[in-house]
Amino acid sequence: MGQLAGKSAIVTGAGRGIGRGVALAFAREGAKVMVASRTPSTVEEVVGAIRSEGGAAVGLACDVGHHDQIKAMVARTVEAFGGVDILVNNAQGFGTEAHPVGTPVITPLETFPEAEWEYTLRTGPLATLRAMQAAFPYMRDKGGKIINFGSRRGQIGYAGTTAYNAAKEAIRALSRTAAREWGQYGINVNVINPLVMSHSLETFQAQYSAQASDALKEVPMRRYGDPERDAGPLAVFLASPGSDYLTGMTFMLDGGFYMTP
Repeated sequence: MGQLAGKSAIVTGAGRGIGRGVALAFAREGAKVMVASRTPSTVEEVVGAIRSEGGAAVGLACDVGHHDQIKAMVARTVEAFGGVDILVNNAQGFGTEAHPVGTPVITPLETFPEAEWEYTLRTGPLATLRAMQAAFPYMRDKGGKIINFGSRRGQIGYAGTTAYNAAKEAIRALSRTAAREWGQYGINVNVINPLVMSHSLETFQAQYSAQASDALKEVPMRRYGDPERDAGPLAVFLASPGSDYLTGMTFMLDGGFYMTP
């Protein structure tokens, strides 16, 4: 019996990177997993990987920038598994809906395009709110675990990525508010701020190699986190009974990169 045996989980952005690592870790601990991501082929690959290990999973192509697709994702999970016990909001869009990109484009505040601001916040905090609201009816009577994703960039106000910074800090504020309001229902809401190898980080390394190299020198562990080795186990803990008395917290999964007193 795994730590999450009998639980049903939704993981957005689960087709690759951190989301994929979390989905695999959940399945290995006994959870039934909804693998949600924009690209059907990556969804199929992750579902196949889980099932090949004897786990239970269903998949759905879902663009979290669209409310109807979020509602369909939750409905499909309930149809397949009978409810929602765990929700992981990991998906995040960059660029614009017409021209999505793999990582935030560094742009000065004074010329930052409104279309990118709108898309970043729609696929970030608004999508997170919508998924939480859709899952809430299935958690209210029996409790649940919600894991959202923030970023160190938002905490420090990283120059050039204003929309991403605002989106991630909005997610942290949303998570703290939900933790206060929903704690009475046994719903835990926590945030992970990762420095973990993902498609976005790979793209950032390729496009901004100097900044990426300088950042890695500041990581005490001298490596980026791994989705399966590092992100998966932390998410399992936050989804398990061991975290029942933790809520409203931000967990810095970054090898000591960002330390606060």
